[in-house]
Amino acid sequence: MRRSSRLPTALTLAALVAPMALGAQVTADDYKRALSLPDRYEGLARDVAEPASWVEGEPRLYYRKSVEGGHVFVLVDAETLERRPPFDHERLAHALSTASGQDHGPLTLPFNTFAFVEGEEVIETSSRTATIRLGVQGRPTWRCDLRDYTCSRIPSSPRGRGSGPIRDMSIPPDTEPVLSPDGQWEALIQNYDVAIRPAGGGELTLLSMDGSEGDFYEITQGAWSPDSRKLTAYRVRPGHQRRNTFVHSAPEDRLEPRFFAIHYTRAGDAVDLERPVLFDVETGTQILVSNELFPNAMTLSEPVWWKDGRGFTFEYNQRGHQVYRIIEVDAATGEARALVSEEVETVFNAYRAQSDYKVNGTRFRHDVDDGKEIIWMSERDGWKHLYLYDGLTGRLRNQITRGEWLVRYVVRVDDRARQIWFVASGMDEGKDPYFQHFFRVNFDGSGLTRLTQADADHSVALSCDTRYYVSTYSRIDMAPISELRRTTDGSLVMELERGDLTDLLAAGWEAPEVFWARGRDGRTDIWGLIVRPSHFDPTKKYPVIENIYNGHQGSYVPKSFLPFLGFSAGDGVIGMQMLAELGFIVVQMDAMGTANRSKAFHDATWRNIGDAGLPDRILWHQAAAAQFPWYDISRMGIYGGSAGGQNSTGALLFRPDFYHVAVSYNGNHDNRMTNFTWSEGWMGWPVGPHYSESSNIDNAWRLQGKLLLVIGELDTNVDPRTSLQVADALIRANKTFDMLWIPGGGHGAGRTSEVPNYGHRARFDYFVKHLRGEDPPDWNRLDVPFMGESNRHSPASFEGNHRPESGQVHLPGSGPALRHLQLVPSLLTWDPATPCTRDPSVGETNPSRKGP
Repeated sequence: MRRSSRLPTALTLAALVAPMALGAQVTADDYKRALSLPDRYEGLARDVAEPASWVEGEPRLYYRKSVEGGHVFVLVDAETLERRPPFDHERLAHALSTASGQDHGPLTLPFNTFAFVEGEEVIETSSRTATIRLGVQGRPTWRCDLRDYTCSRIPSSPRGRGSGPIRDMSIPPDTEPVLSPDGQWEALIQNYDVAIRPAGGGELTLLSMDGSEGDFYEITQGAWSPDSRKLTAYRVRPGHQRRNTFVHSAPEDRLEPRFFAIHYTRAGDAVDLERPVLFDVETGTQILVSNELFPNAMTLSEPVWWKDGRGFTFEYNQRGHQVYRIIEVDAATGEARALVSEEVETVFNAYRAQSDYKVNGTRFRHDVDDGKEIIWMSERDGWKHLYLYDGLTGRLRNQITRGEWLVRYVVRVDDRARQIWFVASGMDEGKDPYFQHFFRVNFDGSGLTRLTQADADHSVALSCDTRYYVSTYSRIDMAPISELRRTTDGSLVMELERGDLTDLLAAGWEAPEVFWARGRDGRTDIWGLIVRPSHFDPTKKYPVIENIYNGHQGSYVPKSFLPFLGFSAGDGVIGMQMLAELGFIVVQMDAMGTANRSKAFHDATWRNIGDAGLPDRILWHQAAAAQFPWYDISRMGIYGGSAGGQNSTGALLFRPDFYHVAVSYNGNHDNRMTNFTWSEGWMGWPVGPHYSESSNIDNAWRLQGKLLLVIGELDTNVDPRTSLQVADALIRANKTFDMLWIPGGGHGAGRTSEVPNYGHRARFDYFVKHLRGEDPPDWNRLDVPFMGESNRHSPASFEGNHRPESGQVHLPGSGPALRHLQLVPSLLTWDPATPCTRDPSVGETNPSRKGP
């Protein structure tokens, strides 16, 4: 077996962070040192460039990088190589402070991305602050004029209830009329029916007269044919309107609890029944469209017309995720046919293929020359690859990419050059199969060209004219290097940034250790990482704690340089290091059932989410113990949140012979109780006995070992009653366990938001007591000022959130603990999968309205 690699450094923590001697009693100072790691390390990695964006139509790019005291933005001309700030940071900070009423500094601007509009004289940016109202997320957006440095908030557009798969019928529908392409007509809904009228108002003409509250019509964007003679709409029969009621036990402004309810659909609930309807506007007649090819939709995408008006297409994802089709409807006859049909025995991964490694699927489509050809992504040969279809006949022309590796996402399709620019992984034998590299290939599969070479994980930004690209690459143990290169031959134009870890290393930071071992099939590598305490002594033995998340939507072990980032602040690398400081080895791995490997790897836990990759994980631990004498698997702990909460509790239920102590945050312990899009996505439909077989509720009687359940009472993602039902089942089975209920806590409660240090401390205490066999400090007798304001139930701990009142609930994970997280890009952010958004040859022609 190949030995693992480790960042070579002998640096240790300075006197301020003197190590705890192994075997000594864990003290409050040890906790303080562990919990202070984020603050001590934050900002010490300098000149770390974030992914670049290109100015549309210009050979100029911009990015944000770390500097002492915060971040700055840099604008680079790829032809002259001039570097300058894209704006005056100090003036912009003052303008935003004036407009928002909050203080912002030039190195701490309240955004990490922006978009140029009106040339380079105006920018728009989305704030870090995120709120959620009745399940609809929005981000305050600012428009700043760089000519006079004035900023104004862009008002958010009012939203109706939107589309399914299950609409919240308590929210009024969208009421905006849809203007015809020729500007002569408006389509709208009148008393549940489709109507048209002259643009700007006038007499209504009904095109349907059979709509009702329980079977209504709905106008969608892009519903008009290009010649304005035909119109498409959806007819909708609403599904089950389940409401989850919440009690906010301890609101800050009164003694009485507050109550609110949200729309929440569980696995097996009846979804909206949708049927496309075609109208001939000139004759006022309806053309029937048979639903034979889409009888049981989980999702239907918006109808999109061919430019020549011959018909329209939509995408059909069958409930159960085993059939996915591109369906074309003939404009003259209403006849439907399948241009592409994916029919699989397990699951078609209908998440969009994109750059986010934590949520990455197989769905990608690009129409060439008004649908004469279609580029499609599929796993039909066991790996995620690209295929070229004849869009007129539906016949497969050729497979574009092939081999035992996978396309992660498409960066650009150049219709004129008949080339595809894409990111792939798994091509290099003996290297980390998750490392992403940049490639180009012709439509016929020839000319496969590799454009990145470093043994590292790459993020790429391709210029709109495809002449240049920015490659930013790093590893978990290597600071990012950002380079500007030419696409003709991959030659280097200039090095943009090279990360500097001098201060970070001097502070005692040490990279995790990469380790892999064979999985359950004896052939497939399982990759993970090992975090040791800074006071590591190889002559001692350390209890081992696993950080688990086996969600099927992505992979979770970080591959690039993110020392404080990862899946979340509590679950990520910095949270692991904090825990390790108390005398543990903490590890993380991507086992079978997670994404970004082969289809067989992904399918391993299909309809068996209780498997959680545990067979692979145990083999990985055993291999590590065989190689490292200090790796003590006789004392095994495990923790995780959400799906990781389900996985960690399941480890004690299904493999108590190996796992001994678990801490589970807001676990979706029974997939019949949790959000149906996630649960059915991997457990399938209809709901059957296999749901019970994976249920922590139904299997609670199996509990051995020590279990702590942590629950946020206002978790709108995973119903907190799921954890309470586990508790009920444990009590009925006469099992002993522990539970921490966090009033006002959301989905991130105890790990990423709402008293995070209290939640960390609870996890630390539990493992110290049950794995080290020591009593943790008596916190009720100690003054613990190091816990900070983020651990007090006060407005300061909810900075940037709306408290759950008047129908509002805060977005889990959006509190101040997020200062160490890479924030999710806003809609204004350049996405490597869809750059140069005004170019019609880029990205998906027909994105799904209702993907998982």
